[in-house]
Amino acid sequence: MASRPDPGGPIVPCPACRKPAVFAPTNRWRPFCSERCKTGDLGAWASNAYVIEGAAPEEASDPIDDSAEIPRPTHPPGRA
Repeated sequence: MASRPDPGGPIVPCPACRKPAVFAPTNRWRPFCSERCKTGDLGAWASNAYVIEGAAPEEASDPIDDSAEIPRPTHPPGRA
């Protein structure tokens, strides 16, 4: 019986397609099995396909709060 080479880390199921994937730094798409699975997962996140259950956070009327004072650098006298 031939022995299998050491994959360099544990074998885990790919989160996208469930195929075996090496979970080690040698796998550039870790924890996915391929670039295709990794890109597909990124696309799902970008299109809001993944949703966390629960109440949505309350939206502020103005998402940018400009009321806080921004500290300005001070310059020595005679310099602008």
